[in-house]
Amino acid sequence: MVRAKPRRVAIYWGDQRIRYGELAANIVRFAANLQSRSPFQPQERIGVFVKNCPEFIYLLYAILKSGAVAVPINTFLKPPEVQHIIDDCQISTLIACDQLHETAAQVKRVRLLSLADLDRPAAVNPRFVEPRLDDLAVIIYTSGTTGKSKGAMLTHANFAANVHSCIRVLDKTERDRLTLLLPMFHSFMLTVCIFTPLSVGAGIVLIKSVQPFHHAVKEIIRARATILVGIPQLFQAMVHAHVPFYVHWLLNLRLAISGAAPLPCETLQKFAQKFRFPLLEGYGLSEAAPVVSFNPIRGVRKPASVGLPIPDVEVKIFDENDKELPPGEVGEIVVRGPNVMRGYWNHPEANAEILRDGWLHTGDMGKKDADGYIFIVDRKKEMLLVHGMNVYPREIEEVLYQFPGIAEAAVIGRSFERKGELPVAFVSPTPGVTLNTKAILRHCHERLAEYKVPREIRILDKLPRTATGKITKLELKKLI
Repeated sequence: MVRAKPRRVAIYWGDQRIRYGELAANIVRFAANLQSRSPFQPQERIGVFVKNCPEFIYLLYAILKSGAVAVPINTFLKPPEVQHIIDDCQISTLIACDQLHETAAQVKRVRLLSLADLDRPAAVNPRFVEPRLDDLAVIIYTSGTTGKSKGAMLTHANFAANVHSCIRVLDKTERDRLTLLLPMFHSFMLTVCIFTPLSVGAGIVLIKSVQPFHHAVKEIIRARATILVGIPQLFQAMVHAHVPFYVHWLLNLRLAISGAAPLPCETLQKFAQKFRFPLLEGYGLSEAAPVVSFNPIRGVRKPASVGLPIPDVEVKIFDENDKELPPGEVGEIVVRGPNVMRGYWNHPEANAEILRDGWLHTGDMGKKDADGYIFIVDRKKEMLLVHGMNVYPREIEEVLYQFPGIAEAAVIGRSFERKGELPVAFVSPTPGVTLNTKAILRHCHERLAEYKVPREIRILDKLPRTATGKITKLELKKLI
């Protein structure tokens, strides 16, 4: 695309229009400065501690084309958490933007460079390396919602396969423009919003800020974005927001994609009633680079389903003995394909547990119907055992989302001395709504078996979330 159409816009950033020719020149410049200021060996790990900006993309490609391994770091982490990642995968150089310099300055055992050190004219040409497909490209650290974060090792082949599959399922062309408004350190953004559009010569609409959201909408309209990529929290806000009638006619969107966390059925239904373009949910995890399944753009879409496996990826449902279950039965979702990670960095025991007989064991519970559509039930580790019966928090959460005025819902287990484990629900209200716990419990009693009804309803202003939008149940457990 650089040679064929160097004038085509690659990145929309506020008033800036960065064309493919400029993008290529900036990558060369960043690579030259990185190599001269911080000499490194092939496959050495380079930390990227940078907030959303075009320079993130220049730096990412500069690292990959130089034969090193990029380690994007969650920009919300505190110094001890950043230090854990640096020590765990032996990062040699950490590049930080100015906004994160204070945090970066507190870490040890690493060479620290500022983004400004690379964003300047280069005196020499860089040395680019043609990577092998099985070379490591990126190490993505999991969000750590269930424990200390681990680094998923993703190769060039993993990303190439996932990008190729995403192009096919999304019908992406060079005429598309994808919104990028979530943190770029997340695998969902790397694959779907950076690698995929740039592979087909499409545009990236990089949103400067989602607060207030109407400013983001103006950027989406002005850049004529065609695909809106977000998380459930974004789409929940959209269905509750007042949208002037003329905005529907100004939007050029053909598709919305939800990922990174479960999308409540209630949100999906309300979105379909309010907007003229479809909202499709997919499923994935960082360990699979990350996309595993997606609802078809054309064809049957089933409520509450995360769709069909993407091309070249297999999905099965296994029981506790790693035997495949028939359609309709709940078990663990396992994945096999060229997108599956090599393993976790420096965690052989975890690798032996999660990668067995060629299958990635996701830790998610789900089922498939007779047509092969996948339905997520819940996280295996979050399943509750109530009076000897399995209870999946997501089932209760879906019922809670049906209650008028509930914006967020999460269910966790609490152990009682005499009654054992029982569900406890945390909810937050939509703006201007006062929630009544007795009314919520009546709502649950009418729709759930008695053993599934939350023992307690707690109302918070907002539920705690990770940087990628997932409700963090570890924080909620500290409140009970």
